[in-house]
Amino acid sequence: MVVSGPSGTGKTTLCRKLCEEGEAIFSVSCTTRAPRPGEVDGKDYFFLTEDDFVARIGRGEFFEHANVHGRRYGTLKSYVTDNLKRGIDVLMDIDVQGAVQVRACDDALVQRCLTQVFVLPPSLDELNARLSGRGTESAEAVALRMKNAADEVEHWPRYDYALVSGSREEDYARFKSILVEQRMRVPLAV
Repeated sequence: MVVSGPSGTGKTTLCRKLCEEGEAIFSVSCTTRAPRPGEVDGKDYFFLTEDDFVARIGRGEFFEHANVHGRRYGTLKSYVTDNLKRGIDVLMDIDVQGAVQVRACDDALVQRCLTQVFVLPPSLDELNARLSGRGTESAEAVALRMKNAADEVEHWPRYDYALVSGSREEDYARFKSILVEQRMRVPLAV
């Protein structure tokens, strides 16, 4: 399941909760950004240097990768496909650029299993309040995320599902129901 949406919409929280319940695993992305307080390498992200990230791109190791907010992010091919082959649902918390790459991939297994969810903020004012309330970024960083959010929300029609964020409980119930529904879907023949 590809999950996208602007920073501050709760998409990472939704993915983590589904994983905590044992419903899926969270695809750990690689990034060149510095860890935030409390983040652990290999659990929250694989924190890579710019040179290492670029070398992995050259070796074709990424399923998708993008430059977001001035930092690189990417999902390792092996992580996703190995788990799908074992019948484990994988959640990918990726931006709209990465989702375009996933849609274009030629892996039949991935295409057969692909479900896309876009998490929308209730409003841009609420999103700004959420981002500012984190207290983890400068006013300039929040302003950049708000500018990017306005562009990102234009992509929601390209997804299978649009989840407009409300309360955490409501969001999670709707998010989990999407996964349950997709498990009952009869896949197209490959």
